[in-house]
Amino acid sequence: MKYRFLGSSGLMVSRISLGTMTFGAKDWGCDEREAHLIMKRYIDSGGNFLDCADVYAGGKTEEILGAFLPGIPRDHIILASKCYFPMGDAPNAYGLSRKHIMASCESSLKRMKTDYIDLYYIHGPDPVTPLEETMRALDDLVRQGKVRYLGCSNLFGWQIAKANGISERMNLEKLVAGQYLYNLIHREPEREIIPAALDHGLGIVSYSPLGGGLLTGKYKGMTEPGRGTRLSFRTQVDGPRFWHPKGFKTAELLEQVSSKSGIPMPKLAIGWPLKRRFVASVIIGAKSQEQLERNMEMGDWDIPEDLWNELEGKTRPEEEYLTWFNRRNYERFFSAAEFHDEKSELP
Repeated sequence: MKYRFLGSSGLMVSRISLGTMTFGAKDWGCDEREAHLIMKRYIDSGGNFLDCADVYAGGKTEEILGAFLPGIPRDHIILASKCYFPMGDAPNAYGLSRKHIMASCESSLKRMKTDYIDLYYIHGPDPVTPLEETMRALDDLVRQGKVRYLGCSNLFGWQIAKANGISERMNLEKLVAGQYLYNLIHREPEREIIPAALDHGLGIVSYSPLGGGLLTGKYKGMTEPGRGTRLSFRTQVDGPRFWHPKGFKTAELLEQVSSKSGIPMPKLAIGWPLKRRFVASVIIGAKSQEQLERNMEMGDWDIPEDLWNELEGKTRPEEEYLTWFNRRNYERFFSAAEFHDEKSELP
C-alpha cells in the first residue's frame, strides 16, 4: 500500500480508503460480523483510512466501528466521520450550527467508543448558519482534543475559499481535506472545486470511483438495476448520479479501453483519479471480503500513462469559454520553466 499526505497537513493516509456506508445498511449492505472481517482484511493489507458519517445507517455504521476499534491499535488508524444531515426530528438536529456540530461530534464519539476523530468533515453547506459560527465550533473541537483535522464535503469552491479565509482571519483551524464525487463520469469538481481546494491546501478524497457499479460493467445492457443490487435500493440517490446517458456512454468508453488493454474496468476506474497528485485517497466500499480484495490491488498499482491519457481525453467535459480561455493561457506560464508544483495538474 502506498501512502499520501493529506493536503497541506503532515497526516499520511493510505491512497485507498475504506468506505463504511455498507456496514449495517439494511437490504443492500452487510452485517456487523462481515463488516469486522472486511475492516480487518483492509488493515492487514496496509490500509489505514476508515471513512464514516453519523448519518450512515442512522448511526448503526458508527456503532459497528465502535465494536471493532477496541481490538486494534487506535493510533494506527485514521478515522473519519461527518456531520450535517438530520439525525432526528428536533429543530436543531441538522445543519452546521454550533449546537448541532457539538452534539453530533459527542454522539459520534460515543457510538464509535473513541476519544477522538482524526478527520471530521462538514457533510454539506448550511445556507443559514454563518461560516464564522461553523468554523469556530470546529476549531473548538480541535482545541478540546476531540478532533485532529478538519474537512468538508459537497461545498462549492467559493465556500471552501470563504471557510479557510475566515479561519485565516480569526486564527482558527483550517480545512485540509475535501471529499467529493470525482470519477470518470463526474468531473465537475475540476472546474472550481479542485482549484479552490489546491489553492487553500486541501487534499481531495474521491468517492464513488466505480460510479455506483456502472463502471464495473455489471449493468451492461440493463434498462434498470438488477433486483438486490445496491443501485436498486439506492435508486433515488445513485440513479440521478450515474444512471443516465452520460454514465452509460462513459461505461462504454471504459469497456473499450479495458478490452483493448486487458485491464479490468474497475481497476482502470479506480486508477484514473489516483493518477492525479492532488487526490490524497480514493474511497472504495465493500459488502464482502471478496469485493474488498479485488479493489485493494489498487493500493500500489498505477494506471499506465497512455491509458490514463486516453480516458482523460475521451471523458473530458465540454468546456465553457472561461475554462477554455484560462487553460490555454496557463500553458504559457507552465511551459516557461522546467519544474513547477502540483498546481500544473489543474484541469
